[in-house]
Amino acid sequence: MTYVQMTAQAQLNPSPPVPGLRLEVLAPMSPLIPELLSRVGAAYGWDSARRSADEWQTWLAENPSRRYSGLMFEGEPAGIVVYEPHPGNEIEIKSFGLLPESVGKGLGGYALTLAIEQAWNLQRGVARVWLHTSSKDHPHALPNYHRRGFSTFATHDHDEP
Repeated sequence: MTYVQMTAQAQLNPSPPVPGLRLEVLAPMSPLIPELLSRVGAAYGWDSARRSADEWQTWLAENPSRRYSGLMFEGEPAGIVVYEPHPGNEIEIKSFGLLPESVGKGLGGYALTLAIEQAWNLQRGVARVWLHTSSKDHPHALPNYHRRGFSTFATHDHDEP
């Protein structure tokens, strides 16, 4: 498990724009949230890939401050970003990923740029944006985080369940 952070918005090293790729805010109970998280997470062993409908309802309701955005490419879903505010004006990017059919199309760098920009603008006074990645995640995930300006602040030899 590797934890990365930005402590200033100026640390963002944006990727060049990808025409047709944008973020779309999703309503907290949107049916797209379970669908996208399940499809993205299936390849990486995310818990979201195995939740039942009842478990999804519980998960979606457990933290009303959580925010969701769909990554849309040319009008079609391409991935998802989940944000979780924490005390101290911190924003955790709880989940970030592309759908399997969107991987390998050159979307990842700009998708992450959009996700980070949105994280810094979710609320006033954001002091830190952070996330963690697992060794089970896509092999380009951690290098992409570092290229966008995140720095590693902690590592663990094991992945959390």
